[in-house]
Amino acid sequence: MNLVIGIDLGTTNSAAAFLGPDGAQIIPNALGDRLTPSVVGVDESGTVLVGAAARELQVLRPERCAGLFKRYMGTDRKLTVAGRTFIPEELSGLVLRSLKADAEAFFGHPVSRAVITVPAYFNDRQRKATIAAGKIAGWTVERILNEPTAAAIAYGFHEAGADKKLLVFDLGGGTFDVSVVELFEGTLEVKASSGESALGGEDFTRAVAARVLLGLGESFEQVEARSPKRVSRLVQQCERAKCALSRDVVAAVRVPAPDGEFKPGTPQVTVTREQLEAWVSPTLARIELPIRRVLGDARLTRDQIDEVILVGGATRMPLVVNRVAALLGKEPRCRLNPDEVVALGAAVQAGLVGRAAAVEDLVVTDVAPFTLGVEISKDLGAEVRDGYFDPVIDRNTTIPVSRVKRYSTLVPNQRMIRVKVYQGESRRADENLSLGEFEVRGIPPGPANQPVDIRFTYDLNGVLEIEATVVATGKSVTHVIAKHAQGMTESEIRAAVAAMAKLKTHPRDEEANRFVLLRAERVFEELPSELRDVLGRLLDGFEAALAGQDPAVIARHREALERFLAAYDADGADPNGGDE
Repeated sequence: MNLVIGIDLGTTNSAAAFLGPDGAQIIPNALGDRLTPSVVGVDESGTVLVGAAARELQVLRPERCAGLFKRYMGTDRKLTVAGRTFIPEELSGLVLRSLKADAEAFFGHPVSRAVITVPAYFNDRQRKATIAAGKIAGWTVERILNEPTAAAIAYGFHEAGADKKLLVFDLGGGTFDVSVVELFEGTLEVKASSGESALGGEDFTRAVAARVLLGLGESFEQVEARSPKRVSRLVQQCERAKCALSRDVVAAVRVPAPDGEFKPGTPQVTVTREQLEAWVSPTLARIELPIRRVLGDARLTRDQIDEVILVGGATRMPLVVNRVAALLGKEPRCRLNPDEVVALGAAVQAGLVGRAAAVEDLVVTDVAPFTLGVEISKDLGAEVRDGYFDPVIDRNTTIPVSRVKRYSTLVPNQRMIRVKVYQGESRRADENLSLGEFEVRGIPPGPANQPVDIRFTYDLNGVLEIEATVVATGKSVTHVIAKHAQGMTESEIRAAVAAMAKLKTHPRDEEANRFVLLRAERVFEELPSELRDVLGRLLDGFEAALAGQDPAVIARHREALERFLAAYDADGADPNGGDE
């Protein structure tokens, strides 16, 4: 089949979507929710949990869960979950596998092709790590798509025939991107992109938590080292307060005891919207440089931008909206759900890949987010000094692209050169990201300055191919930057797939029960004693029903438990709330 799914692999929440006859649509998960928390956990029985159930477990047993692992993609960071060691690609793979199961349940047949989004500012390593995560999950990754580009596609698809310049401001749970996009005559052209791959709503939440503890004379870092459970519960409380302050001018934060429990007399701190804005302002200020850079690269002033589009859950915060309006001189807009728009745009791009008739007239171009080049030596008169970076492909060049530059040997009878490839904006090579290196041999003997042509070819997935040609002989060496020292080889990906197959995971029809149990256990610890007794009886009845395995009885007890939780769980009002 030609069916291709669009996936927003988010830092805090992920979503899958497809392009149908009525346009792009979100695929609900096993719980019927439109967003799946990007959290992985392992319960006491060794069973792997993904999504809402893992997020509930994370509050109670943070050592058994992992989140925010998207920030570590493409690094050699390892995360320990319940004594097991995972690399970020494996954890992202578990989230992607969960989305795959949801898509297959929705369509009733296997689904294996996907377009997966990444922050525009993800570097080469991070993009390849995302492709590896998709392969681990069993997806054929047809395309890696920049998140703000996906958002612009969603708006462009909904506004066929529009002729305007958009600035897409994408601030999610853990990453920030900003892109300038031009829509004209059915074409969507990305002019420039910038951002930070480690900036988002989670940073605001933790800033609030740190200030709450500071007000009590404690250090966030020290408390986190002593009591991870206390920090996880405090962060949950601060996230709740942060969301409330988008609507109200004051919110309360309950501070757990040193053991992480809420007890009689638990201190409560009042946080005002004014305090929140002051506490997160230094973090929010980091959006300004990427905005200036993207306008400069696009050669536009803010007055030439027709519309500013908000993407990502963190853009629900009034202080974010106000700062963006002040920086760009116009009120930003949010006509599509900011949590879902990236997945919807990915679905439109997936339709393009699958040659869907609905988008046959849509043309999309994108840009290289970073400058790509090689290390060179410079003749400074008295000496030859190495370590300089020479661009071959400049940042924000429209892709796919192929560029060639001519270099030469330094000394007579030099038979080999070493090509060192970097990604970044500094004139010094060692201040940029090293992507790899290779040798070019077979240069014929002769005087210095023997020419060697180096061609960079950069595709829509962010995969870089380098071809070095010795001009005198015509012989070429081709090198694909497909892994780095800490990356995953194809054999390592196959091993990860085999290991994942051995993990115990809950069947989809049990996910709802497991989620309700973990949610109830978390709420139980937060309730006063008289309500604990009521919830305890409901839990006992539900667990007895599960043991009896009668679907009708299980459903009846689950409904009673859910009614209680809806009344007494402050976090249960919006299961899809929070940052992207």
